[in-house]
Formats: sequence, structure tokens, C-alpha cells
Amino acid sequence: MLKKKKTDASETPEVLNENIENNSEELIPTESVSEQPAETLLKEELSLANDKYLRLYAEFDNFRRRTTKERIELLQTAGKEVIVSLIPVLDDFERAVKSMENATDINAVKEGVILVQNKLNNILTQKGLKPMESIGQPFDADLHEAITNIPAPTDDMKGKVIDEMEKGYYLNDKVIRFAKVIVGA
Repeated sequence: MLKKKKTDASETPEVLNENIENNSEELIPTESVSEQPAETLLKEELSLANDKYLRLYAEFDNFRRRTTKERIELLQTAGKEVIVSLIPVLDDFERAVKSMENATDINAVKEGVILVQNKLNNILTQKGLKPMESIGQPFDADLHEAITNIPAPTDDMKGKVIDEMEKGYYLNDKVIRFAKVIVGA
């Protein structure tokens, strides 16, 4: 560092020049001795930081790939539980078709088909499917899809659902199919 000397008014310019020359020799930087270890330390810290960054990036990339693969597998097998539970209903329908070929009693066939339908409805209800009640309800564009308007049979049926062409369904309280309805005008 520069050392500041007190200058007296008695000092001559030659003495001042000698002091400046002596001080400048003391101030010659010794960079090669003191900065080389600091430079190597900084290089080591940089290489460690780069190594940590590369490892973290690789770990994140592996995580992203793994979650993408798991998501694809989940989408492919999402309906597996429902499909497996519907297989017995499919078996019942096959038995019903075979029994219709040789059946002479129509009432027995009707009862068999109704039993299969009830079994299917029970399985779907267990999975969260719920039919929508529309007839007699006020028309709601969030739940119904109006096919046509017809004159209402009574004044109190105006703006209400008179008939249902296709039943609407909820899945866990979310509309998955809108009811196609006829509205009274």
C-alpha cells in the first residue's frame, strides 16, 4: 500500500522525488506469488459448481423421463379397473344371446336382459356414474342440450324439460354427458 509521508515545507523537490522513487519500488505488485493460489482456488470452486450443476441437471432430466413414463403407463391402464369389472356383464350378455336362440318363453328372456342391465347399472354406479334426472326440471344449458322446442301442454311446463331423447350422466358429480332434451315453449 501507499504510505503517505508527511511533507514538511522544508523538504526540497529533490528529496520529494527520491521519496517517490523509493515508494514506487515498494509498490511493485507481487501478483505472481499471491494470486496463483487464489486463481487455482477459484478454478476448483468453478469446477465443483459445474459438476454440481451437471449432476443436478442429469437428476432432473431422469426425474422428468421417469414421471413421463409413469404418466403414460397410468393413462394406458386408467380404465383397466372399470373394464375388468365389466367383463362379467359381457359374459352375461353372451349367455343371454345364446339363450335367445333356443328360447320359446319371451318373458324369461326379458327377465334375463333386465337382470344383465341391472348388473351393469350397479357396477357403473359403484364406479361413480349417476344418471341425470331431467324430465320436469327447468331447462339448464349447463346440464341439458335442447334438441327442439314444442308447445308446452300446460303453462307451468314452459321453459321446462318435457321429454328426454338421451339420458345425461354425472361421473363423480361432474357432467360427462349432457342430456338431449325437448323443451316446452
